Amino acid sequence: MQYRLAGLLFFLLVGVGAFAACSGGASTTSRLLPASDISHGTASSPIKHVIVVIQENRSFDDFFATFPGANGTTVGLAKPMPSPIAQACRAAGQPVITRPTSVPLTEVDIEGNGFYKNFNHFHDLAHNYKSGYLLECDSAAGQPNSSNPCKMDGFDLSLDGADGSGGATCTYDYQYVNPIDIAPYWTLAQQYVLADNAFQTQGSESFTAHQELIAGGTAIDGQDSIIDDPSYFPWGCDGNPSSEVTNLLTTSGQYKGFAGPFPCLSYATIRDLLDAHNISWKFYAEKVYGWKSPKRSSAGIWSAFDAINAVRYDTAEWGKKVVWPDTKVFTDIKAGTLPAVAWITPDAVNSDHPQEKSDTGPSWVAQIVNAVGKSKYWKSSAIVVLWDDWGGYYDHVSPPFYDNQGGLGFRFPLLIVSPYVQAHVEHTQYETTSILRYIEDNWGLGTLGQEDSRATGLENAFNYSQTPRPFQTIAPKYSQSFFLHQRQSGIPPDSE
Repeated sequence: MQYRLAGLLFFLLVGVGAFAACSGGASTTSRLLPASDISHGTASSPIKHVIVVIQENRSFDDFFATFPGANGTTVGLAKPMPSPIAQACRAAGQPVITRPTSVPLTEVDIEGNGFYKNFNHFHDLAHNYKSGYLLECDSAAGQPNSSNPCKMDGFDLSLDGADGSGGATCTYDYQYVNPIDIAPYWTLAQQYVLADNAFQTQGSESFTAHQELIAGGTAIDGQDSIIDDPSYFPWGCDGNPSSEVTNLLTTSGQYKGFAGPFPCLSYATIRDLLDAHNISWKFYAEKVYGWKSPKRSSAGIWSAFDAINAVRYDTAEWGKKVVWPDTKVFTDIKAGTLPAVAWITPDAVNSDHPQEKSDTGPSWVAQIVNAVGKSKYWKSSAIVVLWDDWGGYYDHVSPPFYDNQGGLGFRFPLLIVSPYVQAHVEHTQYETTSILRYIEDNWGLGTLGQEDSRATGLENAFNYSQTPRPFQTIAPKYSQSFFLHQRQSGIPPDSE
């Protein structure tokens, strides 16, 4: 993987190291040009506002298995279970796979408490690199490559727990959600764009996925990239540098468990490009009050920028551009102060994350879309909705290529909402960093590194020459007032 040079266009990072001890609160970036010498950014399209709504842990097949015209399936592949898993599944009264076979995906109903009505399973599923991605991929080479791609038949070998430390999941990974229970998502897909060929940039978990949205990749030098999640919570600069480290994956394929740096990082992000061009941005997030034990972590903000030293310790940006609670996005839209680029992460209960006792995620997203759609911003906006990783759920499409840093990963659902799109299923190959690339291209910012340079932007989904479509309200189960008055959980949307 190419080392991501931080001096692209208008700035250089101070120091060669790609991580920084988070002491002293000093910013690690220094620009070559003063702000007065940098022209204001202007979008090259009718799109003047890009709003990225980030939900949690769903594969494409899990949410859109039966969507008309999309590449979905209701039948999965499985391989024989090793004895310990077979014994555990037999004892639980669950199917035991003894030979390569097809497994029907169970349609599940999500009740108001987040439980699956007709599927006796309410657990997080393995979706880290070693115990999730590699097992479920099932490449003949272990780590997949062009000669030995993912066979996508190892999902019955998965275990409970994001890191695979729990019991057997048997065939619980083989499910898809009843479209009625996620009706706002299906309405958005029917009226706008559903991309059915979007893959994770890495076959990894939430920490790296969110870094890819702002940085393009997780390379810390010419050999190592961060893979999976930090060892403790909170992640990033609010963590404990004496105990919290990250996993690494080398360009030679070596997995280094918790051998990486304290995840308070100094590599370049889209923030540097946006600030250099005087383009406004905000990251709307939730406060997290602790994890497992109040003594284990202090209050933090569940934002990708919490891991970026130059943002976390910049008093002009932390609390002003990284803001909380996430419902401030409604306030900014109403006040006419929505920035050019916005990212929104939800409260845990609104995140669609498996094991959250709630069905509010689809309404949360619908209310964001409705707020933009009914505002002055509609005719100049693109709203991108994604689920950050596949969450361990079955997906039948093998990644189209493999790099040397854990990618590409599995498919995730991707919705593109704008007055400049026509309703269709978009088959263009995208990845997580395609969203970053779209922002870079829209304002002519250049790119940050190898991943966003190779990624295809989202432009194929749009027709900028068409007359802007009028907005039609998306019908949600829960009102905007419900979310404005909802008690914050203080729980991270994801900790894996």
